[in-house]
Amino acid sequence: MRDHLRVFKALSDKNRLRIMKMLEAKPMCVCEITAVLNLAPSTVSKHLSLLHEAELIEDSKDGKWVNYSLPGKSQIPFAAEILKLLRRSLKDDPVVLADTDKAAKISRVELCR
Repeated sequence: MRDHLRVFKALSDKNRLRIMKMLEAKPMCVCEITAVLNLAPSTVSKHLSLLHEAELIEDSKDGKWVNYSLPGKSQIPFAAEILKLLRRSLKDDPVVLADTDKAAKISRVELCR
């Protein structure tokens, strides 16, 4: 039950859902996510921490950046099923569409100088 609770907690926030949908399009660093959501970096980091703990995202180091992305496969079977469902959801949501559009135009090099 603990894994289920972590997944539900991680997805129970609008901004965390928005992050998940953005990461479907491309891996992103904290500064990029911060720019799209217009939140403080510490708030974005907390959101990412909860998503990572639930194994809904993974991170990888790339020079000075840490990239966050959706996992190829989660070790938590329930999380893997939720990821499949989430990929099919919210495709026509105006907030998600706007986030995805904004994320595509953001340059981490310009943001994270």
